[in-house]
Amino acid sequence: MDQGVVKEKLISVLQQIQTISGEDCPQIEGDVRPVESLPKFNSKVWPVAAGMLSVALGKKIPPEKNLFVDDATKHSLTISQTVALVCKIINDQEQSQETDGRHTSR
Repeated sequence: MDQGVVKEKLISVLQQIQTISGEDCPQIEGDVRPVESLPKFNSKVWPVAAGMLSVALGKKIPPEKNLFVDDATKHSLTISQTVALVCKIINDQEQSQETDGRHTSR
């Protein structure tokens, strides 16, 4: 998955969420941490953002996967880190599907 496309769609989704919520939306760049920088962007909103991003990309993102906070360290992720994570999730799924397809076609 192209990181530029994922970043563009992610920023668009975050801007939409802030608009829908009636909240201000600061400039969103690669080093911005949405959890810290976007008003009222919290754990109740994160799954909605992930679902909207999934739809925008036309790719499945597991709903239980937190795209905005690192599970191990509990540190909030930057836009760039979230983009890398989303690309990894999608690429891993596509590789898994290719591998499954090769095994079932024999």
